[in-house]
Formats: sequence, structure tokens, C-alpha cells
Amino acid sequence: MSQFLSSDDDSAFLKGEVYLVGGPVRDELLGLMAYDRDWLVVGATPEELKAAGFVQVGKDFPVFLHPDTKEEYALARTERKSGKGYQGFVCHTSPDVTLEDDLMRRDFTINAMAKDAEGVIHDPYNGLSDLENKVLRHVSSAFSEDPLRVLRGARFLARFYCLGFSVAEETEDLMRALVRAEELQQLSAERVWSETERALQEKNPEQYFMLLEKVGALDYWFSELRALEFELPEFLTKARQDVRALLCWGWLLHGLAPEAIESLCARIKAPRRYRDFALLVQRFWAQLNTRPVADSAEVLALLEKAGAFKQGGLFDIWLMLWHPDNQTLKAWWQTLAEEVAQVTARDFVAQGLKGAAIGTAIKARRLELIAEALSQ
Repeated sequence: MSQFLSSDDDSAFLKGEVYLVGGPVRDELLGLMAYDRDWLVVGATPEELKAAGFVQVGKDFPVFLHPDTKEEYALARTERKSGKGYQGFVCHTSPDVTLEDDLMRRDFTINAMAKDAEGVIHDPYNGLSDLENKVLRHVSSAFSEDPLRVLRGARFLARFYCLGFSVAEETEDLMRALVRAEELQQLSAERVWSETERALQEKNPEQYFMLLEKVGALDYWFSELRALEFELPEFLTKARQDVRALLCWGWLLHGLAPEAIESLCARIKAPRRYRDFALLVQRFWAQLNTRPVADSAEVLALLEKAGAFKQGGLFDIWLMLWHPDNQTLKAWWQTLAEEVAQVTARDFVAQGLKGAAIGTAIKARRLELIAEALSQ
């Protein structure tokens, strides 16, 4: 089978067998939308791909960009463990590496299927069976060579738990073995955060942390979370995709002390916005879904900390934490913030005030407005 490429002169063609592999095949079989396509080329060389117009990206893996679609095409490869951690691998690629060889190095059986140009599914490791039985199962013992797969497994559970998926007992055992061997310590903080942020965007992010706790994987990277109960209200997991992770992170961490939040976010290199939002939610947790009972100064502090008076603040996202049943109180906060934000320096400059006196006058007027709102 040869795969012909679309080009201006229709002269370029790619030698070798081309397969759609991994997640796109899995999602298609599950009836889910696949946003990316991953292609695998068997029986070709780097020189042949370059001659067909492909552009190689990176030096560690034989991955090439299609000259027209810019989609990634990877040459079939095998990997050999050469050191600790997820980067400790030697990659081997050649035309004699088979489809089965390449699929064997993948993490879970449901990700180790391929579809050829005729639409035939190639399933050498029983991914279809595990898909039907809703099981996350490792492909081979090579699973235990890559500690990142512990986090990936937890993330996939967060994604597919709503469909009834669970993790095979023997796969959990391999995860525990990786934890006991201290392989997770070899991961970079950036990779840990990347998997965590993606898990927070899934439909059941709590399953990510629950599985990590079950296999002992919270101890090194997420030690502060061991005392927490991982519960999230359903309305948060249905929030907009662009803010869902931030909302879930703030909600999950609200029971920690500020110093614990700081320590956790620093260790896994969570972005500053995530740290600031978690600290905001923690400090003002009592204000959520309740009529403000604090004095005007505390309400103003919330509005200022949440950035209600400037672009890019966290106040609008904080409002999304309000339960849908409390829309009246949510609207009260929104209206108050809008009224208080209208107090600006311009009015006091017109009155002849200068320097620090302007800031003092702004604060005094804002406190007056908040006091009036609280008294109503």
C-alpha cells in the first residue's frame, strides 16, 4: 500500500504503509470527536520522507510534518530503556520495524490500535476487547519503563470514567511498582503540571487524584493533597473549557493553608494565575454562596484581590464558582463590583486632589458604596 500526497504537481508520493494510530482510532470507535490525527509510516526511511516533501521536526524521534496538511507522520520505531525517567530511552527506527513492533511500545491497549487506508482496524494487543469492556490496560511490561504513564493513566481515567472505564488491577500494580522504585521523581515539574492541567480539564478530574492516591503517587509531587477529599460539583466540570482547569484547581485546594498552596504550586511549577486563584478561593471561601457578613473592608479586599477593577483579573472566574441555584447572590456581587469600579481617579482629580490623596479618596468612596449595598 502506498500513500499519495496532495501537492501542486501531484508528483510527490510517499513509500511505505501509512496508518492512522492511537487516540484518533480509539475516539472514533468510542464515537467521540477526535481533534488531532496521528499517522504512522511503516517501511520507509527518513530520506524517503524528506524526498516526498516532509520536514523533520526534532532530533530525538523520527517525526515529520506533511508538506500540505502539516500533520505529524512518525516512522515506526522501537524503544530501549537506557536510564531512569521518561527520557531514558534509545529510539530505533528502520524499514524493518513492523506495525506490531511500534504498537507494542505504546501505553494502553486502547491506544495501540491502527487503521489502514481501507479502514481495516489492526488490533494486535486486544484493544477492541478492552474498549468494549471499558478497561485501561497496559500493552506490555514495558509500561513500567516510563513513569509518565502513571500520570497519563490517571488522566485517561479522568477522561473516560464517565463512560464507565476503570484501570486493570495488573496495571495498577505496575503503577505502584513505578512509585516504589522512585521513578516518578525523575519526571520534570513541567511534565507533571502539563498532565495535571489536562486532567483538570476532563469530565472527572477528581479521578486523576484519586488514582494517584490509590497507587501512592501523591507522596512526592502532591504531598499536600493527601489530606483532601477529591470532590467537585458537577457544574464546575461542565464549565467552559478555557477556565475549567482553573476553577477545579481553586475548588480542590480551598481546604489547604496558604503556605501549603504556595508550596504545592511552586513544586509542580503551576502558573502564577493558578496559584493566585487558589489563594483567592482559599481566603474568601466563606463568602461563596452566602450573603456577605464581613465588614466593608473585607468585601473591598475581596474585590481588589480578585482584580475586579482591572482587565485580566480573576473576579469573573471567581463568580463562576457560585452554584447555579444562587444566581441572585451572584448577580449581587456582579452589580456591586460594577458600581464600585466606576469610582476612579478622574472624579477626584477634577476636585483638585493630588498624589496619595486621590488613592485615599477612591478607597473611602468605594467603602461607602459597599456599606450602602450591605445595608440594603
